[in-house]
Amino acid sequence: MSEWDTGPEDEEAGAVMKIVGRQLKLWREAAGLTQAEFGKAIGYSEESVSAVERGRRVPQPEYLHLADEVLGAGGRLAALKEDVALVRYPKKVRDLRKLEAASVELCCYESSVFNGLLQTEAYARALIGSRRPFFTPREIEERVAGRMARQEILNSSETPPIFSFVQCESTLRRPIGGKPVMRRQLERLLEVGQFRNVDLQVLPLGREVNPGLSGSFSLRRLKGGDTVAHAEVQHLSRVISEPPQVQMLDMRYGSIRAEALTPRESLAFIEKVREET
Repeated sequence: MSEWDTGPEDEEAGAVMKIVGRQLKLWREAAGLTQAEFGKAIGYSEESVSAVERGRRVPQPEYLHLADEVLGAGGRLAALKEDVALVRYPKKVRDLRKLEAASVELCCYESSVFNGLLQTEAYARALIGSRRPFFTPREIEERVAGRMARQEILNSSETPPIFSFVQCESTLRRPIGGKPVMRRQLERLLEVGQFRNVDLQVLPLGREVNPGLSGSFSLRRLKGGDTVAHAEVQHLSRVISEPPQVQMLDMRYGSIRAEALTPRESLAFIEKVREET
């Protein structure tokens, strides 16, 4: 039964979990159960119960359902899963999902790995698992789940955003996770490239002009008309909203697309690489 700690820097998650933990504690005490007795009744350790009640761990839906049943809460505790779902993933993932949900168009250039919205679960796990210092197994699963959840936006509604992805050819050649993982990853690109709201392009290594040498970035054109950019390097993730910087990255993205293969040429190129993998 997996749970994970909320980070001390994540104020939003901390506030939600304190409220959830307080409600669980009040119902447990009203039932006259100690933490050890309650934990035994639902199959969790006393330490886990304490961590949840102190707002230090996010309970799984199963925890809340069992608590509701044992404490006779009549569905009130089980309903807390909706609040918990809002903070189940890391803050960076939640922030990106909010931006993506408010976007009408997303433009992404990647120079080293496949964009998170395009990654298969196996590729994401291999990539996240290669991080140094190591993530714990629980942290790896948390981050993989968050990355997969973000992908719902690709075709989750009748009018999903428009997506433009440009991948440097190097990302197709770098065998992260090994050949079977990469082969399936390339097949996933071919699948997504057929979506009506997705343009997928490859920037060949043989181009004499490469406007993307400064690294990966993305643009999100919001429903209100504004555009924001996002850049990530090492462990730093930054949303860029200053108009001059956004404009510069917007112009750069246009230049990158101009140097890339067309979407049709790109799918043919990806298929060729897949056959070679």
